[in-house]
Formats: sequence, structure tokens, C-alpha cells
Amino acid sequence: MIVIVDYGMGNLKSVQNAFAKVGYKTVITDNPNRIKKAGAIVLPGVGAFRDAIKFLKDKKIDKELIKAIKAGKPFLGICLGMQLLFTFSEEGGLFDGLNIIPGRVKRFPVSVKCPHLGWNKVKFIHNSNRNMNPIFKDVLDESYFYFVHSYYCEVDNPKIIYSTTDYGLFFPSSIWRDNLYGVQFHPEKSSKQGLKILKNFGELS
Repeated sequence: MIVIVDYGMGNLKSVQNAFAKVGYKTVITDNPNRIKKAGAIVLPGVGAFRDAIKFLKDKKIDKELIKAIKAGKPFLGICLGMQLLFTFSEEGGLFDGLNIIPGRVKRFPVSVKCPHLGWNKVKFIHNSNRNMNPIFKDVLDESYFYFVHSYYCEVDNPKIIYSTTDYGLFFPSSIWRDNLYGVQFHPEKSSKQGLKILKNFGELS
């Protein structure tokens, strides 16, 4: 069973509906015990970092997410859900994240309009020694995806960056480490290409 984590905000139903379109049933829950039993986990993303991380920690969901990732369960963070995986965020102050991915979440420079809103190109980082990210199977390099965010992730280990996107600077639009996947864009709002990613993730569960 794919569990979509409910942390009191976000686009839960649209993510659930998108999975349903590609043939996968999901459960939306904030119950740590149900999250513990999940075959795969999705941490969706709309809202403020501070409020989201507080909810996860208050409900003890953070501990279950960390255990699930360490246990090798497929895990997908979407937008804010990807940012929450990092060490800390500068959004609205300085707030600790889940610290699963070493790095920080930073605001775009004043030279670009915030939020970064709309369709933008996702470019794979080509490396002959690197395997294809399974959730990007059948997705063409430089495809367009839908973004809504004012903050981006700065990764300590660049080897986990799978793709970048240009918005005044090149930022990680997806990351991949073993069973852990993160996308800064919204696959549930990204038409056929986004649905391919959700279908591919579902196949891992």
C-alpha cells in the first residue's frame, strides 16, 4: 500500500487522484502506525516548512519516516516534501528538517521573481557510470514539469542530484539516493510526464 502523509496542509487529494489515474490505490493518513505499515511512502508538498516540520515532529511521524527510509522502503518527497528531507531551511527563519539529506533550503535570489511558478525544463545530469533513475523511466531528458516554489535545495553531496532546472541559477529539480526520491516540481500537476513518474514510483511499491 502506498501511503500519502497528511501533515495538515497541501494538495493531498490531487496527489491521490493522480496515483488513481495510473492505477494505484493510496491511503492518506497522519497515523504513525499506518505509516509504519506502508509499502511505499509519499510526502507531498504545499505549505510552509516551519509548520510542516512541527506537525511531523509533534505527531511523531518524523521518526517513522526516518525508519522507513533506513529500512529501504520506496520514498518520494514532492516539492516541500523533498525540502523537509534536508538538514535545515531558511524559510521564515532557521528551522531543522528531517536531516536525512545533508544540505539546506534557501530562497531564490532577488534577481528572479518569486515564486518560481509554471512550467520549466528538467535536465538530467549525464554520467556514464550512473544508472537511470527508475522513477524517470520513459521520461525524456529536458521534459517540462510544473513548479510552484520560492525556495530551493542546496545539496552537500552533488552525486545525489539527478536533474537540475535553470531559474536564475541551476537548482536540483530531482534527487535520488537508493530508495529515496525527491522532486522539486509537482508530478501530479505535470500532465503525462508527471503521471509517468507517479506510475514508475508505484511500480516500486
